[in-house]
Amino acid sequence: MRAKTFLILIALSQLAACSIIPGQHMSHFRKQSSVELPVTENEETILKKLNIQTINAQLIVELEKDFNNRSLGPDNVANHYFDYRIGSTTIKGVPTKELYTQYRVGPRDILNITVWDHPELTIPAGQFRSAETAGNVVGEDGTIFYPYVGVVQAEGRTVEEIRGDITQKLSKYIENVQLDVRVASYRSQRVYVVGEVAKPGIQLVRDIPLTVLEAINNAEGVKPGADLRNITLTRESKTYSINLLSLYEGGDITQNVLLKHGDVLNVPDNLFNKVFILGEVKLFGAGGPAGRARSLVMNKARMTLVEAISDTGGFDQDTSDPARIFVFRSGLGKSEIFHLDAKSPDALLLAERFPLQPRDVIYIDRAMGIRWNQIIAQIQPTINLLNSLDGVLRVQPLLERPAR
Repeated sequence: MRAKTFLILIALSQLAACSIIPGQHMSHFRKQSSVELPVTENEETILKKLNIQTINAQLIVELEKDFNNRSLGPDNVANHYFDYRIGSTTIKGVPTKELYTQYRVGPRDILNITVWDHPELTIPAGQFRSAETAGNVVGEDGTIFYPYVGVVQAEGRTVEEIRGDITQKLSKYIENVQLDVRVASYRSQRVYVVGEVAKPGIQLVRDIPLTVLEAINNAEGVKPGADLRNITLTRESKTYSINLLSLYEGGDITQNVLLKHGDVLNVPDNLFNKVFILGEVKLFGAGGPAGRARSLVMNKARMTLVEAISDTGGFDQDTSDPARIFVFRSGLGKSEIFHLDAKSPDALLLAERFPLQPRDVIYIDRAMGIRWNQIIAQIQPTINLLNSLDGVLRVQPLLERPAR
């Protein structure tokens, strides 16, 4: 009997050596993290354990004092996280505002020139010929040829300037010249709209100013998964960051940039704007159980702690310990840990005013009673095995404690 009892003690000691309480858990009495994390202090990265900050009324007041914690704050973390994750070097801001000028003709544009009362100088469009096919195509050298006038410089000039030049030269041969010049087809200047828009592709710059809003509307709007905060505009060798959400909801018209030939407008997706829910939550979707999906995309990169928990189905009332809710944060390289004691439901008022940031990890710990039952479940097979060796030794299993 002593031998078998000794075997039981050995088995329990080995179990304890592995983990006396199965699974992940944290103590709400702990004041610091159990592992060291990289922290930047005095422009130097060091390793240290982080202090666990309590989510209370004072912390909420401190967070709300900083305007950048608000959704439309210019330095809100969500406005920078895209660059941080992909390592881009966008300029936070828009290009220098340029006044709109009249459209200037370029190579491959097609001009339609009409001289009244002189049909021999006007290329007839005819019943089956459009103005585009019958007009004067601006060559790659930027010029066109016109009868009696010869070669005319068209590139970089407005239609009024081209009309004045041709009129002056034709006046040597025709009295009282009445002439009109129009662009029959705009083909020289292009803007590229790519990313999360309904119809990405090439858009032509015409006589009507093409702005960011015009370009996105021409592409039939953005997709539901677009990140409106981090639209990028690449112009020549520089890339600028445009916050379209600030334009839509904050009225910041400076974000509605006038586009130019060669611009690339990219609307990225919002998959970086996720938060992760781990631990004891119900994890129910709109149509019932959603498996073990544990991430949520932040709509417009804004979400509170309560929204994240409720969107996953809320606490699991049978297994969770609301007194131990933790938020782990490492956005933009700044690591922080927060703790919320929500054993009293009114603490959720604090959680409703606690703004999350992209890539936050929310962990809801397991109740102590559930852990005890896990211990019993682990040692029960060992006891049963020892009892099955013969019919002499009978070790009574420990009674299970009810879950709290």
